[in-house]
Amino acid sequence: MNKVFADADSAIFDLQDGMTVLFSGFGLCGNPENLIAAVHRRGTRQLTVVSNNAGTTNDGLGVLLQTRQIRKMVSSYVGENKEFERQFLSGELEVELNPQGTLAERIRAGGAGIPAFFTPTGAGTLIAEGKEVREFGGKPCILETGIRGEFAFVKAWKGDRWGNLMYRKTARNFAPMMAAAGRITIAEVEELVEVGELEPDHIHTPGVYVQRIFQGRDYKKPIEQRTTRPRPVHG
Repeated sequence: MNKVFADADSAIFDLQDGMTVLFSGFGLCGNPENLIAAVHRRGTRQLTVVSNNAGTTNDGLGVLLQTRQIRKMVSSYVGENKEFERQFLSGELEVELNPQGTLAERIRAGGAGIPAFFTPTGAGTLIAEGKEVREFGGKPCILETGIRGEFAFVKAWKGDRWGNLMYRKTARNFAPMMAAAGRITIAEVEELVEVGELEPDHIHTPGVYVQRIFQGRDYKKPIEQRTTRPRPVHG
């Protein structure tokens, strides 16, 4: 059972135009930087991308938006990317906005084999337009469908050769549920270790969900908005 690939380019050998791909990350934290760069080099187009956010204008998924490789974004927070805004307002990019918790649950449901669920979030708003509404406990709830993709691209802190993964802090957001929701899940890791080196109780994604893994490199880990304050001057 060899899941290890040499790099991102070799791991996405069967990615095709028009596919649905889930990208991990929360802001620019936990973005699969190597996989995004590989998709950019490969030139795959007409992608439907599921991600909490759309990166920034120049980083994260913003790289693929600039080259017009994304046809549709299924996201929650998209306020940091000027190119996303331009394409959306001009009608060049299809967008499906979700409340953040709903997006997380749609992905989790997809990975768990649950085709749809009812939630009160968004009832009575534009989010509910065209969706089935039922009442539970006196509250109107709307039907939301689970999300799956041909691929899920996730970034982890550590992983072993069987695909067991550990995430670090905020980078854990969305990644475990996305790993379960991809037909093929590819993990890039900062540190690739041998089987048995990870403490079993510390594994966040079991290797059964991961089909391919590789050692990432040259991480930039950009910061969306750097906020600092002057250092105090001690006389």
